[in-house]
Amino acid sequence: MVASGGVCSGMILRLAPALAIAILIGPVVCGLLATILPAFGYLPALGEEALSFRHFESVRRSPGIGPAAFLSLYTGLLTTFIALGIVMFFVSAWHGTRFFSRLQHFISPLLSVPHAAAAFGLAFLIAPSGFLMRLLSPGITGLTRPPDLLILQDPMGLTMMAGLIAKEIPFLLLVTLAALPQTPASRARQVAGSFGYGRTAGFLLTTWPLVYRQIRLAVFAVIAYSTSVVDVALILGPSSPSTLAVQLTQWMNDPDIGMRFAASAGALLQLGVTLGAMLLWLGVERVAAAVARFARRRGTRFQKDRIVRAASASAILIATLSIASGLGILAIWSVAGFWAFPEALPRSFTLSNWDRALPSLGRPLGITLITGLAATLTAIILALACLEREFRTGRTGGSKALLFVYIPLLVPQVSFVFGLQIFFLVLGADASWGALYFVHLIFVLPYVFLSLSDPWRAWDKRYASVAHGLGASDNRTFWRIRLPMLLRPALVAAGVGFAVSVGQYLPTLLIGAGRLPTITTEAVALAAGGDRRVIGVYAFLQMILPFLGFVLAAAIPAALFKNRQDMKANV
Repeated sequence: MVASGGVCSGMILRLAPALAIAILIGPVVCGLLATILPAFGYLPALGEEALSFRHFESVRRSPGIGPAAFLSLYTGLLTTFIALGIVMFFVSAWHGTRFFSRLQHFISPLLSVPHAAAAFGLAFLIAPSGFLMRLLSPGITGLTRPPDLLILQDPMGLTMMAGLIAKEIPFLLLVTLAALPQTPASRARQVAGSFGYGRTAGFLLTTWPLVYRQIRLAVFAVIAYSTSVVDVALILGPSSPSTLAVQLTQWMNDPDIGMRFAASAGALLQLGVTLGAMLLWLGVERVAAAVARFARRRGTRFQKDRIVRAASASAILIATLSIASGLGILAIWSVAGFWAFPEALPRSFTLSNWDRALPSLGRPLGITLITGLAATLTAIILALACLEREFRTGRTGGSKALLFVYIPLLVPQVSFVFGLQIFFLVLGADASWGALYFVHLIFVLPYVFLSLSDPWRAWDKRYASVAHGLGASDNRTFWRIRLPMLLRPALVAAGVGFAVSVGQYLPTLLIGAGRLPTITTEAVALAAGGDRRVIGVYAFLQMILPFLGFVLAAAIPAALFKNRQDMKANV
């Protein structure tokens, strides 16, 4: 029996990397292929087999398509530039301080907040009749009615960019924190300080280039997401024109099935917009490198950096507090009774909002939980198997393996999920739970692997050496020593994966074909309505589900190891 188990586990470990790569790359390739062919007029399932460029021409002549593409391009680039700049200056100015340590623990949970929930929270915070205006009125503003200001869905996409920046800062900060231990940050800061450089300049000129090399793929993933986001654009973005991804989603859901050809051609345009943004970013990298070289040659020490330090800390705090307070406002709206402007708080609180929403909550909640748990469990098993094989063989795969992990995040969802919808339609698996679970797994697996890989690789291998010296097999060492000691990071990775699944909007909308609703798709669908109380219920529930996952990730190890003080320190 032991030998049989060993053979079985060995086979699983051998197959896991190939299976993971197939899940990460196969759907993207198939989806792109199933997008390219209809874009050129080839889709036998709809009776079209003649290749042509007429669908690209119809996209070119579509009203507002040029401004929509330009809007997607510059909002994506500016979002990435500002978010990365804030993180870069904050880490440079505050790394190694007590403030930095405390704030990073406060920001980390915000990564679990779905983009749509954060967007709703920001909307309820800064809208003309939002919470901030209520706090200022009528005492400071003198207003007794909401001002006629176009704050939400402004034509330049400023509010949408603000929401994306606030949400991408935690992600970029966490990948930066993961990269810092692999650099001589503390020693470099001391050496730069001994030469008279200020804290910020010393870090930027010595350590940041090393950090950026490690987070570069994450930055490109932010560009890909920001240039093609749909849910945040529907909630906060402009409507005339809307972003390119929003227009394409509308075409794909058009009752006229022939619009799928134009949508596929437009999806290739979206791919071109994202690739164009990445190429422009390469130019930004060259300019930044040239500026850094000039600063080094000139030898300016930039010792007086108080303004930079204060500005970077303020930007981080504003982004953090805007998300946190927005989520609190969602909770208030979900139980608010009568709440007239400019009252700062509702006159009463009631659960009637939840009573009204409960009859329609059951099915979306069930699909959200089942799909999220299934995709997360599969991703955790695959990630553990891949990392365990890496541990036993000593081969990490290097940058190629990391590229495989990032591929589903680097390709715009619009560009290949459209094709996957057509692919599943041809296979007769459209609007099936199996297809929905598989598509969620494509996006959950990268985040689970990235969350788990660093703590797994940092585990002290001497524990395994001692176990082997006492006669324990590889499998016994894994189950009895390594996995228990790394249980907390594994559960945190599972929490991240579940949060990613809960937040999936476009894949759920297209692959589910509207017949497999989740909390996220229902919440975004309510954005067109004006009932903030119902929106508050759905958005608050969308926020609380990932939060409960992280609560369990902390509570389970605490309960299992409550009588083992040393295990608490290691998990």
